[in-house]
Amino acid sequence: MRDILKTQASRRTILGAGLAGASMLAMPSILRAQDKSLKVGVYGGYFKDSFDKNIFPEFTKATGIAVESIAEPTGEAWLVQLEQAARAGQAPADVSMMSQVAMLKGQATDLWTPLDMAKIKNASGLIDAFVNKYPDGRVAGIGAVSWYITLVTNTDVYKEAPTSWTALWDSANVDKIGLLALVSNSFLLEVTAKTHFGGTDALDTEEGILKVFEKLAEVKPNVRLWYRDEAQFEQALKSGEIPMGQYYHDVTGLAASDGHPVRSTFPKEGGILDSGCWALSRASEKTEEAHVFIDYMCQPAIQATLSRKVGTSPTVKRDLLDLTAEEFNAVSSDIEPIIPRYDLYQTKSDFLNQKWTEMIAG
Repeated sequence: MRDILKTQASRRTILGAGLAGASMLAMPSILRAQDKSLKVGVYGGYFKDSFDKNIFPEFTKATGIAVESIAEPTGEAWLVQLEQAARAGQAPADVSMMSQVAMLKGQATDLWTPLDMAKIKNASGLIDAFVNKYPDGRVAGIGAVSWYITLVTNTDVYKEAPTSWTALWDSANVDKIGLLALVSNSFLLEVTAKTHFGGTDALDTEEGILKVFEKLAEVKPNVRLWYRDEAQFEQALKSGEIPMGQYYHDVTGLAASDGHPVRSTFPKEGGILDSGCWALSRASEKTEEAHVFIDYMCQPAIQATLSRKVGTSPTVKRDLLDLTAEEFNAVSSDIEPIIPRYDLYQTKSDFLNQKWTEMIAG
């Protein structure tokens, strides 16, 4: 689990824009010969390795469905490959783990086969935010995994943990903060809206977005680093060079358990909860197997296994899980989260990037 968590940050970078080579999990020939099989795309590296070790073999034992796991280039790159293949009637993977923005873009071309919720009984335990729907109500995808971005501090520099995202604006923190560098991966507009404007509904109009941008711009004197390289910020956080910022809850917790003077705090306004979905390509002929797989992955026991083995936050309700308080807190929180406004990154991408460059990171 330690190695897996240490590479989660790079896996999430891939989720935004990275590339990974496609590879296939070699299955025993007896399974390959079976009629029931499924190609499943997941984020590469240790994340995929953990699925190969802890999840897919147990799924095959339980269902008789062989899994070929594919290390997907996620986000836009994999979406483009799936689109092109679907037009040719092919599916590089039947089921893929997709970012929320990619889910929305795939909806625009009906790339995702609508899921029959009557065949996914375990979906009844899902947190509502993890059911991705077409505008007409058809279900396009089901939450696969999630993770938190929180407010992190160096404990040598900050003896007391901050309790609110307002710490980013505090004049006591001039030149002390590290923040993610992109509008589409930092979700700082949502943080600002929740902290200062009562919620992300403030982002419903361009006028509202501009007001939020203006407020967010007030953090600039406090920001020492707008980071793309997560390892760079992590090292600066550990050393105290940049003693505050936003970072991944699970990776920060791992660093703390390794003895580094760092902490992750869920602010009272909530941590940022990001996630990926299981989605079925319209070109896939494995609809039955895909529904069995997604239903299996929605089981509370499987979500708990993912939390323990992969370090992801559960997509099902807390009271259904057998995680101890320590296990749950290592990956999640009971505080209502800040959910990114993924719709904006699809419909107003150019506008947001332009204003981000002009007002924040330029």
